Amino acid sequence: MHDCYNPPARFYDNLSPIMPRYVALIPAAGSGSRMRTELPKQYALLAGKPLLHHAVHVLCAHPRIEQVFIVLAPGDQRFGEYDWRACGTKLNVLYCGGETRAASVFNGLLAANDAIDGMDWVLVHDAARPCLRTTDVDRLIAEVGDSETGGLLAVPVADTLKRANAGGEVLQTEAREHLWRAQTPQMFRYRVLIEALRRADIATVTDESSAVEQTGAKPKLVQGSATNFKVTYPEDLALAELILKERG
Repeated sequence: MHDCYNPPARFYDNLSPIMPRYVALIPAAGSGSRMRTELPKQYALLAGKPLLHHAVHVLCAHPRIEQVFIVLAPGDQRFGEYDWRACGTKLNVLYCGGETRAASVFNGLLAANDAIDGMDWVLVHDAARPCLRTTDVDRLIAEVGDSETGGLLAVPVADTLKRANAGGEVLQTEAREHLWRAQTPQMFRYRVLIEALRRADIATVTDESSAVEQTGAKPKLVQGSATNFKVTYPEDLALAELILKERG
């Protein structure tokens, strides 16, 4: 995707133990066409605030996360219309979003190169998952923190799965054993993720884990929560609002 990656100074430092840090990155440069709204999905209102607000504030409030990078489309003028002061100095805005999610994440990692070391952990989270819980982030960090590669939140598939033909008719029922629904955050070492994205077949990359999997690595699945769903359609906003209200 890009060949201008310069490893940070500590990338090759194996002489002294350096405690890795945790940073978050939120790609938010898309249009969200399936929401059928004039606004880009990340700015659709949820509980009186833009959808993006909820994911950003959970991550900014987490004590283990030192910085939060938001990757916006070049020329995005809506972000500045909202009040982000509660995020303090943790929040960093990068106007370098690409045409795809993978391109936005890769461009964001490049732009943040000077602030992140090779062994630091990057938690990539969807702007459209507003119901992330702090406890889920805690579990992800605890279960993946000793890995050299990384892992992701996910939930086992509970529904019966049907494979259909082009006419919308059932061809067969698929076994659901060992199948999981991927969520975010997806947490990987900076050097692992940026190299995976640089070499990946972008046409097949639907999330960060799929890029890392193409290198032969096996990311770890960490039990997530069903409430950490992705807002995709207008009716999803009502469900997300109910969940947030229940949490107070």
